[in-house]
This record gives sequence, structure tokens and C-alpha cells, in this order.
Amino acid sequence: MTRISPDKIAAIEARRDELQAMMATGDLPSDRFVAVSKEYAELEPVAAAAGEVRRLRDEAASLAEMSRDGDPELRAMASEELRENEDALARAEHALALSLLPRDAADERAAMLEIRAGTGGDEAALFAGDLLRMYQRYAERQGWKVEMISASTSEAGGFKEVVASVAGKGVFAKLKFESGVHRVQRVPVTESGGRIHTSAATVAVLPEAEEVDVEIRNEDLRVDIYRSSGAGGQHVNTTDSAVRLTHIPTGLVVIQQDQRSQHKNRDKAMQVLRTRLYELERERLASERSGARKSMVGSGDRSERIRTYNFPQGRVTDHRINLTLHRLPEILEGEMDELIGALVAEDEAERLAALDS
Repeated sequence: MTRISPDKIAAIEARRDELQAMMATGDLPSDRFVAVSKEYAELEPVAAAAGEVRRLRDEAASLAEMSRDGDPELRAMASEELRENEDALARAEHALALSLLPRDAADERAAMLEIRAGTGGDEAALFAGDLLRMYQRYAERQGWKVEMISASTSEAGGFKEVVASVAGKGVFAKLKFESGVHRVQRVPVTESGGRIHTSAATVAVLPEAEEVDVEIRNEDLRVDIYRSSGAGGQHVNTTDSAVRLTHIPTGLVVIQQDQRSQHKNRDKAMQVLRTRLYELERERLASERSGARKSMVGSGDRSERIRTYNFPQGRVTDHRINLTLHRLPEILEGEMDELIGALVAEDEAERLAALDS
């Protein structure tokens, strides 16, 4: 258990009071006031958690003194309250330690969800469609908005590849542990012999970038316009609306042809390109900070098999945290709170342990 020192708690509360006093003067320039207000908003809940720990520690000291009193009745009462205090203090210490963990600046961002069929042919494409529906249902439960960006459908149903934008409060914080290989074990609808097949789909969740996050210079960009192909309606093959963007320094290529308008296709392609460049920079910085150490939960490695959906046994197993839930139908309907909550809790525990060491 990480124990925050009294000096650290005092410093947190002192800084909170200092910021509060600065805002109360009314003398700050507008830009400085905005910066101070933002710092105060971020620090205030941390200071509240620190204050609760300080209060409970003071209470524990008083109760410990009372438990040594000569009056047996008072001693018994103090001992009982001390046990309750210990439980409350442990929870408060844990909450304070969590609030002091470095926050991922991208946690509150929207996310770009990319799902690609892997091994398994048509069955993998059908599974990719099942995963998209699962995330759409989960997003509905969270009050998030899902917007399709591009999709390549399979003749048998499902998707060879699909990209969607998910917007709302805390999207990336909850979805970021979904990146990796998802495996399904079931009898395909095309299988007459009733044999169980194993197929896979790859999920990538990237924090969406805004224009201010990534500078894309015109000279670093090659833009190709051409006629769309494939399914998509009567206008697809009659206008030069498809857009291919190539970012020359990195070699990243984004193709967008789902919209009838060349302008809309370019906007969506730029949205995808910005997000992928932003993620490249995040990965580079994370590698520098941690010496390329990947946490057990949060590696985001797209080649890592993270989860198995076993239909005959009705179970979902997350291999990173050895969690098995026998609630496959409910999870596929978007009831993912228990699964995602366990991943978030494991990541927090891992980072707290790293602080202790």
C-alpha cells in the first residue's frame, strides 16, 4: 500500500489554498486566470482526497490514545471505532494514491476504433461485425456517439475492415485496453459438420487527434484522387471522389472512398491520418519514458492475443488478467462494464505497485 507522507499532503492542500486565493483577488489577466482555474479544477479533488486522509489519520491518533484510557467502557468503544477507522483510512489512502498517479492526457479524448478481420476467412469477417456491434451497444449504454468513417464489407456478411469514431466522456480511458487480437471459437454458420472453428479479428483503439495536436505540412502530403470502387450505391463508380493520402515522412497511407463527396472523403482521411500520426508520437514518447517497457494490461500491441470468445461454453476470457466471465451473450450485447472495470483496476494496481518499487 502506497502511503503518502504528511508533508506531501500539506503541500497539496497549501497549493489548493494558494490557487483559490489567487482566483479570489480578481487581479489576474484573463489568460493567467484560465491557467490557474484549470490547475485548481484538476487539483481540488486531489486536495479533497488528501484532506480526508489527514482527517482520518488525526482521528486514528485520537482513538489510539483513547483506547489506552483507564475506563474499560471508553477503551472498548475507542477500540471498535479504531477498527472502523482503519478500514476507512485504507480506502482513503488508496483513493489518494490513485489520484496522484500520472494521468494519460488522452483519457478524456474521443477514440478511433479500427476492427480488421484476421485469420478465418468469412467467419473472421462475421466476427469483426459482431465486435463492432458489441462496441456500438456499449457506446449506447455509455451515452457515447459512434460515427462510421469507412467500412469494407464481406460478401458473406460482416466486415473485412471497419473504422469508426467514438465520441463522449472518457471514451479512450475505457476503450484503450481493447487493442489486440480477439479470438472467437464457435461453429460457423457455413459449417455443415458442426465443427468448432477458431477465427480472429484485430482491434485497434487510438485517441483521436485534433488539428492543434499534429502539424501536417502540405509538402509532406501526397494526395491522389480517383474513382471509387466496390459497393456503395449508384454514384460510387461515376465520380472521382475517392481520396488516398500518403504522408511522405512516415509512409502512412490512408484511403477514404465511403462518401460521395471528394471533400468529405478528404476530411475523413485527414482525421484518420492525424490520429495515426498522433499515436506514433505517443508511442515514441512512451518508449522514451519507460525504456520501451510494456505493461501487462496496457501494451496495446495489436499482435497480442488478448481475449477469447468461446460460444460452446458461453464464456469470455481475457488472457492478460486471467479473467473468465460466463456471460458471453450479455457481453456481446454491450454489457462490458465488469470486463472493462477489471482491466482498469488491474492497470491501476500495476501502476501503484510500480510507484511502491
